[in-house]
Amino acid sequence: MTLVRTLESAVLFKVGLQLYTAEGPALLKDIRELGKKVFLDLKLHDIPNTVAEAVRSGMRLGAWMMTIHASGGREMMAEAVKAAADEAAKSGKPKPLLLGVTVLTSLKDAELQEVGFAGKVLDQVLRLAGLAKAAGLDGVVCSPQEIEAVHREFGKSLLIVTPGIRPAGAEVHDQKRIMTPAQAVALGADYLVIGRPITAAPSPNQAFREIAAEITNPGDRGRSPR
Repeated sequence: MTLVRTLESAVLFKVGLQLYTAEGPALLKDIRELGKKVFLDLKLHDIPNTVAEAVRSGMRLGAWMMTIHASGGREMMAEAVKAAADEAAKSGKPKPLLLGVTVLTSLKDAELQEVGFAGKVLDQVLRLAGLAKAAGLDGVVCSPQEIEAVHREFGKSLLIVTPGIRPAGAEVHDQKRIMTPAQAVALGADYLVIGRPITAAPSPNQAFREIAAEITNPGDRGRSPR
């Protein structure tokens, strides 16, 4: 919460599995009470009914954006979409953006094949993005390396949310398919997920402002993300 208060200009904060497990649903309320939006990044992956009910619960907590593993299949994603629409109709609240996670940025071709996928990362990303679109999801999560291919295949019909963002000179950590913020925006990313380059910086607010300046600099080729 100190970080949320420190980053006054930031609007959307990601609550992932580690933080949600540690602090629980109350944290979402605390963040929202500061006028911020919550990206609930739990990467849901279970039988369709369980995922649908988890989406309902996330909506009741005020999640503005949520993630679902696209590898859970079309039916699972479609049930999540239906649950969000039903809950929105009952509550009168807008439904969250639902995103299909394609291939984690910690995986490359070799790791993907190790768990039984014969093709390359890009092939799997496009396959899962197609399933996400068919199921009615709002967008997908993919690494910066797949942005152009997803846009080429699906146009603007899917939002693209991009982790694996590292400013020039930043540590890579466990991310393997990475790119700088300005490069990702130039390629067409709609939202950037930027964690440790900000949270682990000596001055998180300064790091955030420097990244924002890099993205919005008129000299950059790209547009500002949402």
